[in-house]
Amino acid sequence: MTEFSESHDDPFALHRVALAALDDRGVVVGWNRRAQELLGYPDTAVIGRPAFEVFVGPQELPAAREAAAKCRRAGGWFGVLKVRHREGRLVELGLRAHAFSREGQVREWFLAGALAADLLEWQRDRAVLDGLYRQCPIGLVVHGTDLRLLRVNRAIERFSGVPAAGFEGLPSGHMLIPADAREAVDRVRQVMETGKPLVYSEQFVRLEQDPGRERVALVSSFRMEDPAGRILGVAEMIEDITDRHRAQRRLALLDQAGSRIGTTLDVAETARELAEVMVPHLADHASVDLLQPVTRGEELAPALAGPVVRLGASSVGAQQPGPPHPHGAPVEFAPDSPQARCLAEGRPVLEPVLPPDWLSMEGHQGAHAPDLGVHSLIGVPLAARGMVLGVMTLWRSRRPEPFEADDLTLAQELASRAAVAIDNARRFTQQQQTAFTLQSSLLPRGVPDQSAVEVALRYLPASGAPGLGGDWFDVIPLSGARVALVVGDVVGRGIHAAATMGRLRTAVHTLASLDLEADEVLSRLDDLVLLLAAEQEAAGERPVGEQVVGATCLYAVYDPVSRLCSMARAGHPPPVVTAPDGQVTPLDLPAGPPLGLGGLPFEAREMELAEGSLLCLYTNGLIGERHIDADVGLTRLCAALTRPADALERTCQAVVDSLVPSRPSDDVALLIARTRMLPPDDVASWQLASEPASAARARALVSAKLTEWGLEHLAFTTELIASELVTNVYRYAGGPATLRLIRERTLVCEVSDTSHTSPHLRRARTTDEGGRGLFLVAQMTERWGTRYSREGKTVWTEQPLTAPPA
Repeated sequence: MTEFSESHDDPFALHRVALAALDDRGVVVGWNRRAQELLGYPDTAVIGRPAFEVFVGPQELPAAREAAAKCRRAGGWFGVLKVRHREGRLVELGLRAHAFSREGQVREWFLAGALAADLLEWQRDRAVLDGLYRQCPIGLVVHGTDLRLLRVNRAIERFSGVPAAGFEGLPSGHMLIPADAREAVDRVRQVMETGKPLVYSEQFVRLEQDPGRERVALVSSFRMEDPAGRILGVAEMIEDITDRHRAQRRLALLDQAGSRIGTTLDVAETARELAEVMVPHLADHASVDLLQPVTRGEELAPALAGPVVRLGASSVGAQQPGPPHPHGAPVEFAPDSPQARCLAEGRPVLEPVLPPDWLSMEGHQGAHAPDLGVHSLIGVPLAARGMVLGVMTLWRSRRPEPFEADDLTLAQELASRAAVAIDNARRFTQQQQTAFTLQSSLLPRGVPDQSAVEVALRYLPASGAPGLGGDWFDVIPLSGARVALVVGDVVGRGIHAAATMGRLRTAVHTLASLDLEADEVLSRLDDLVLLLAAEQEAAGERPVGEQVVGATCLYAVYDPVSRLCSMARAGHPPPVVTAPDGQVTPLDLPAGPPLGLGGLPFEAREMELAEGSLLCLYTNGLIGERHIDADVGLTRLCAALTRPADALERTCQAVVDSLVPSRPSDDVALLIARTRMLPPDDVASWQLASEPASAARARALVSAKLTEWGLEHLAFTTELIASELVTNVYRYAGGPATLRLIRERTLVCEVSDTSHTSPHLRRARTTDEGGRGLFLVAQMTERWGTRYSREGKTVWTEQPLTAPPA
């Protein structure tokens, strides 16, 4: 008797199968409704009629007779026949025939039929199911409702090394270490309770028989139910993707390293980035040790080996293997340690299993150092452009599997990329140090001796921008106890900007020595910047961001005798003045065009400053940070300058703390000067008529004043100087003369007139009656010179106050 399936998909299920009964002569004696649906014959049309007559046509008759013969011989048959439909068309059926006997030994035939297409589909499904258990490379595990294994396929057998039959009845999660087994059971229970399938979930598992090797499985789970909806268990598809996962992890690590290593041109930062990339993706602990010359940006000798400095370290825990090494601390390795071999030979070292005395191999004999369960090590030299820069060391402690050859290959690739970044950072450091040396040599080393102002200075280079800036400041003593205060900023960055800054600073010193007016100094600087730009363009030197396109400058001259300050600016931020009462005012000084435009005038303004006033000059980096509006920055600057009586250095630092971030994006130059006034008793001035007797009167006035000051030892030379200069006014200039003596760090003697004719120093011949006056003046003074104003000129001399040694 044929057994019928209860599956909804089985073509021979009782609710889907077509049934017929034939007697021993082949006459139809039974017919069900499904047979009527498939072939169109009602039971009244077929019962009592021979089956061959009703269902078999002439062409199909040979095949039908052959099938009937086989059925009689074997007592049953299964196969496919074409059967005639009531409408005349042929229907291909899969048939099963079985013989059975009734009372009286009468044999009849029982036929079960289904559409051949449905039958073939069912057979394919059964073949697939059979293949899943016997041939599929993906593991199949069937769990019962009691969380015990019902069946596994041969892929699980190969995965675990245990015969498939040995799993039946074992608890779910069997063969896994306890921690992984609990996760596996929880996963199966969740799918069984919720009915929500789990698709492509990555699971990390370790077998009890090989706990040191971590495997990665791709798991998909679904709940099994019968046609009535009863839960039968959970089926899991498990694929071992350990190799694929490791390959993907290596590719991801390489991609991550490309974006995370070498983000800055800083050696220490690049070393730290390398160590952090390695943990925890490849190692549990990582350290990066570089040769000391590398950290200083120095060139390396071809066979250089020596002390190393730890600049990068990362760990999954709070401790590194071995004794603690602070950032930047020297590290010494034993000669036979893996790191020492890497540095000496330039080749990587793989220690899959570390010996028990691995700490002594590191050169830490007797040191108190937790081993953290470290069991495997990789040492890779950091080599770039044929030079070994340092060594990277990787350890494993928490991850049970040791390092393999593939891990070493990956570590070498990452180390190679990082070494290039480190060497680039080293070269950049070298260039920066050279550039900063150049820049520091171009900036003033200190404030020269002068009596006009007390000065506090700050120069803060940009930390986030590449190259050097062109900011500078200067304090230049002038004749007559005056002082020039200068702040400037060259457009662009780099060596060209720094070199241009040096040339402009030198030019300012030269122009200042000529005692030119402030606006005239800026006009001369404007011509120089145009010349520099033309030279650079003619030479084809136009690197991006470094070409000389202009500069800004503020030039101020303060006179401590008159307390007048003359200022002019060329596109520079305005100065800020704080009165002695604390009132702060940004000066409304004409901006003027930046240097380098050419053809535009500059305008100077003169104002009187009370003694003790603060004059603040700065570059735009102080108030023009990207995240700060310039007006807001100027307001904050004024707020930091409201206490003029405070120590000047403290005030200067308060300005820096208030406006300059920890990592400024632009160079900052800041100059704050507190004005002084020479006591009236230290200045004497007389008007002299343009007549021959003025020379004698000048000698008398000078002698009397120097006696009053206690400078009798300078009376002879000063009388001669004043007499010669006054005589020159009478002879060559005409008009009245002004004689002034100033006692400060030196004795200043000045004679002013209304002429712009320049005095000329020459060596008189023996027969000449004149021409020796300026020559004598030059021999008797420490310095002398001429300055011009709109009203005329002033010839000045300086003598030291102390008497020369006998």
